Amino acid sequence: MADATRGDATDAFEAIDGFVVYIARVEGLSPETVRAYGSHLEAFGTWCCRACDGFLCSDVRGLRSYLAELRSTGLSASSLSAHLSAIRSLYRWASLDGLVDVDPAGALLSPKRSKPLPRTLDAHQVELLIATPDTSCAEGARDRALLELLYASGARISEAAGLTVDSIDFSDRSVRLFGKGRKERIVPLYRHALDAVSRYLDGPRDELLARAPRPAGGMTHALFISGRGRPMDAGALRYRFKKIVAACGLPADTTPHTMRHTFATDLIEGGADLRSVQELLGHASLSTTQLYTHLAPEAMKRAVSGAHPRA
Repeated sequence: MADATRGDATDAFEAIDGFVVYIARVEGLSPETVRAYGSHLEAFGTWCCRACDGFLCSDVRGLRSYLAELRSTGLSASSLSAHLSAIRSLYRWASLDGLVDVDPAGALLSPKRSKPLPRTLDAHQVELLIATPDTSCAEGARDRALLELLYASGARISEAAGLTVDSIDFSDRSVRLFGKGRKERIVPLYRHALDAVSRYLDGPRDELLARAPRPAGGMTHALFISGRGRPMDAGALRYRFKKIVAACGLPADTTPHTMRHTFATDLIEGGADLRSVQELLGHASLSTTQLYTHLAPEAMKRAVSGAHPRA
């Protein structure tokens, strides 16, 4: 598949070496990223030596042929995407640097990547997780309140970190969350979650606050307070969640977002409609929420059976 014109063609490895130096020294990409790009492009350069007489491939059909060759080796869609990303970046740089007249990589489509279904917990695992914190101590009461809120509201961990004492409306039995783009939503809370938060606020939170140097400790309105009396950010809450998961023996890949997935799946299994779940999760698009129908197929069958006139 040699290119038709060779008089001004670009040596493939010469271009690749220049690009790798550029992303390392000028763009300042991490050593890991530079190594990954270099590895992917070394394979591409080797192919160019064989298929394009050592020159940088200049037509989109040739690049498609290379990707097809990679695909035939059994590479996953994510690995193919990584190779394609490196090639696209190489050609963008080569085009801006005047090494190529056209950018054939710009016409390549990314391979479709199958989305793995999110992990969820069953009822026993949820109960085990929530029951793990020792509520006789202030930290345990706080952790129980956190877990109950995550499961009751489907909140992202960043949203939980942004909660204040006033975010919980006990009279309305709800929590006010601020999602992406500071978009506000109100989510109803069940009694167990409200009770857990109430017990935490009735003494344990003040005990945690008292451990901070004054006046900083007494001035915060943050709901979740660390063992040192400071407001807990998303990283601190995520760390506590990980410790609780380890303590109760759940799989290590159980994350705060697993609770959000479980919340949504349990709602759909319980008969909630997709639009309601979309609002509760704060999804901008219903297509994002539809992912959970794959996790709750029985609920979809019941919906059709109960609503379709010929069911």
